[in-house]
Amino acid sequence: MQPIRQHEGLVVPLPRVNVDTDQIIPKQFLKRIERTGYGEFLFYDWRYAADRAPAAFVLNDSAYRGGSILVAGKNFGCGSSREHAAWALLDYGFRVVIAPSFADIFATNAFKNGILTITLPEEHVSRLMARAAERNGYRLVVDLEHQTVGDASGWWTAFRTDDFRRRCLLEGLDEIGLTLVHEADITAFEARRPQWLQARAAAR
Repeated sequence: MQPIRQHEGLVVPLPRVNVDTDQIIPKQFLKRIERTGYGEFLFYDWRYAADRAPAAFVLNDSAYRGGSILVAGKNFGCGSSREHAAWALLDYGFRVVIAPSFADIFATNAFKNGILTITLPEEHVSRLMARAAERNGYRLVVDLEHQTVGDASGWWTAFRTDDFRRRCLLEGLDEIGLTLVHEADITAFEARRPQWLQARAAAR
């Protein structure tokens, strides 16, 4: 996955609480076997009316086109454990999601796909939503290395990320990448195995 050390992006405000995974990516779009192609269906039921005409929703507002930092209400990502929710957000272009709280499984899926979830107090989240709504082109700079988030007007605050997740995101390490960090040790171990075990493994 792509590492994330410092990210500057346009903020997209989503002032809704308890946004569940079926709202993030509705179930009818879960037929793909790839991790890509979900971005166009992100928040589909909110983006489009029954006749598929664009609705009055933030992602349809040209002022937020290209946004990569989503700011949402508490308990973001609740509901079923579908990993597709993280895939849809990432495929659309979001690298950071800020909220007062996240559903645990969603936060884990987001982390495994290279999305940084930042938990901030509700007053900070409300301030960011208001600024994103009032200021055209409102942007934030997220510094994962120093664990800070701030804007060009001088506002900033610190956040905390689990040390293991922070390291993985900084270095772009998913589960396969974490295994390959030990590739030399794995190769050396395999070389020390008896020949008959190596032959059996190769025949599988």
